[in-house]
Formats: sequence, structure tokens, C-alpha cells
Amino acid sequence: MATKAQQNGEKDKPAAAPAAPEQAVNAKVRWNTQTLKSSYANFCNATSTREEVVLNFGVSHNWERTPQDMEIELSHRIVLSPYAAKRLSGILAKLIGEYESRYGELKQ
Repeated sequence: MATKAQQNGEKDKPAAAPAAPEQAVNAKVRWNTQTLKSSYANFCNATSTREEVVLNFGVSHNWERTPQDMEIELSHRIVLSPYAAKRLSGILAKLIGEYESRYGELKQ
């Protein structure tokens, strides 16, 4: 069966190829740091639902090895999509691998 283009005397054109994934990887990123704030955290916990991953960051001022009561001063909450959280997981795994290859294994 002839296509509409063939019926009109036109040749079929091949479909445009989808954009290559490497084009997105090579995109230039410009970091705007005008409102960037840095904070220190020695504590982090994470929770999740089906739609989001929540990371809480804060500081523990308890220096005892086995404190009876522990209070954490939470300062930041970051809410991510599960996809962004998975990318973060990969970035952190690579970063820790590089760190350990330079400075030795981190003991837990």
C-alpha cells in the first residue's frame, strides 16, 4: 500500500534519528553560585516514599562514644525524586571509591 507521500509523487523521507545521549552529556553547564551557602554536617539520615527521597542533614554535638541521650541539630532537608536520588547514589559511590583509592579504606 502506498503512503500518502508516494501517492502525491513524493519520496518517503527517513525518520529523523533521535538525539544521541552523548549530546546531553557534553552540554555546557554554568554554575551560578551567587546565592550558594555552605554548611557543615556530621549527621545525615534518609527516608523515602514512592514519590520522593528525603535527606536530613545536621550536626551532632555529642562526642561521647555511647551517649545516653543524643540530640541532633537538623539544619537542612533535601527532597529528591527517586531518579535524582539514584544519580546522587552513583556520584557518591564513585567519589568514595576515588577517596579510598587515594587515602585508604574508610572503616565503619
